[in-house]
Amino acid sequence: MKIYIGIDIGGTKIATIIADENFNIKSKERFLTKETITPEKTMDKIVENIGKQLQKLNLDETYIKSIGISCGGPLNSKEGVILSPPNLPGWDNVRIVEKFKEIYKKPVFIQNDANACALAEWKLGAGIGYENLIFLTFGTGMGAGLILNNKLYTGKQDTAGEVGHIRLSNTGPLGFGKKGSFEGFCSGGGIVKLGEIFLNKAIKEGYNGRLVELYRNRIEAKEILDLAQDGEELSLKIINESARRLGQGLSILIDILNPEAIIIGSIYTRCENLFNKRLKREIQKEALDISLRECKILPAKLNENIGDLAALIVATGNY
Repeated sequence: MKIYIGIDIGGTKIATIIADENFNIKSKERFLTKETITPEKTMDKIVENIGKQLQKLNLDETYIKSIGISCGGPLNSKEGVILSPPNLPGWDNVRIVEKFKEIYKKPVFIQNDANACALAEWKLGAGIGYENLIFLTFGTGMGAGLILNNKLYTGKQDTAGEVGHIRLSNTGPLGFGKKGSFEGFCSGGGIVKLGEIFLNKAIKEGYNGRLVELYRNRIEAKEILDLAQDGEELSLKIINESARRLGQGLSILIDILNPEAIIIGSIYTRCENLFNKRLKREIQKEALDISLRECKILPAKLNENIGDLAALIVATGNY
C-alpha cells in the first residue's frame, strides 16, 4: 500500500492527513498555528505529527508516495516557496517544499488554498467530469481556483484567480484593499462591513430591529445570515445586496472564461437558498446568453472535508 500525505496550513490551525491512493483518510492530526508561530517550529511539529501518525498506522516513510501542501498565498508553487501570507506573520520566503523533500526524499507539491480546493472539487466533488470550471471560496475572503481545458491555471506568478480584487463599484465595503471590490461584497468580512453600512443608514431612519443589539457588541456574518434565514427584513436586504454583487462578479467570470461550471464554497454552500434567486436574476441580466446557457452554478460538495482532500489532491501532482 502507498499513501499520500496532505499538509493543510492555515492561520488558525494546521492539519496533517494521511490517506490511501483512493483518498480514503486513515489518520488526521491538528494543532493550533499559534502553538508554534515560527515556520521552523511549525515544520518541526508537522514532521513530529506525521511520525506519530505513521507509527499508529504501523507504517514507515517507505510507504509515502508523495506529499501535498495547501497554504494561503501568496506563494510560488513552481519553486515551492511561501511568500509572506497575511494570515501567517513571519512566514517570509519559506522554502517549505525543499525542507520536506530533504526529510522524506519523496515528491512534494504546494498550491495556494483556493487552487487546492478547486482541484479537490474537480477531482472528487461537484466538478467531476468538467473540463472548464471555476471554484470560488466565498469564506473569510473571496478567491478562486481556475481549471481551464482540464488543467489548473495559475498564471505567471501564481496570482491567477485573485477575483476578490475586482472592483464592482466605486463605493462599498473594503475588501482586498479596495472599496467596492468583489471580496468587499462577497465574503464573510465583506458581509459584516456591508451590514454595518446598511445598519447605520437604517438606524438613522428609525430602525430598531434585532441587528441593533448585535451591532453594539460585534456583529458577525453568521448572525446576519442566521437572521436572514429567519426572515429578518434588514438582514435579508444585506444578503440580497451581497447576492446581487455575487451575480455581477459571476457574470464577469462567465463572459471572460466561458466555464461549464462555477462551484461556490463556504457561505454559499451553507446558505444557497438566500443567494440563488437574486444572483441568477443578475446573471441573466449581465452575462452573455450563449455562455450562460452552458454554465451551471453549483454549491461545493466536499463541505468540511474540503481542506483535507485539497492537500491530498495536491500531493498527486496530477493537474
